[in-house]
Amino acid sequence: MAINRTPVLKRCRSLDLEPAYLGVNKKSHRKNNRANKKVSEYGLQLREKQKAKFIYGVQEKPFRNMYEKAERMPGLVGTNLMQLLELRLDNVIFRLGFARTRRESRQVVTHRHVTVNGHIVNIPSYKVQPGDVIEIKEKSRSLQRFKDITEANAGVSIPAWLEGDAEKLSGKVLEIPLREQIDVPVNETLIVELYSK
Repeated sequence: MAINRTPVLKRCRSLDLEPAYLGVNKKSHRKNNRANKKVSEYGLQLREKQKAKFIYGVQEKPFRNMYEKAERMPGLVGTNLMQLLELRLDNVIFRLGFARTRRESRQVVTHRHVTVNGHIVNIPSYKVQPGDVIEIKEKSRSLQRFKDITEANAGVSIPAWLEGDAEKLSGKVLEIPLREQIDVPVNETLIVELYSK
């Protein structure tokens, strides 16, 4: 499995992205040297794709497969792609506040701490459906790790398409998120333009 080991703040600087979208509280005080250089149309499209891949922690091949799946779905391809990314299990765990960052949420899933409708799921890319109940399994709830996470994420707001209980470490998917409910700074139309060339 490929792992992106690029330092988070360095990658955020190059993509002109706020680290807060990744759940990282740090700030970079360095300036991006290429900030004033003119970027071509292809460069802008590529940056948007890299931004989406970096935020959600998806490599190129699974991202391409997700795009092809979004093309086959009814509706706008860009919106479908964002919904598919948002409905990944590791992202839902992050959104519910059961992990501080998306990388940590991926680790929580792969270490078999998560159940979906009572069954252990250890696949971060698992697509959740409306009505699914996502919980941290009972054995894992007493771990110090999850106590620290709930303390750190005490003030985090849960999106309207999810319902969460921080004390029981459980949540429910109420509906498929609308594009307006996805607060990620990605222009998905540029990604569609890039792939449709």
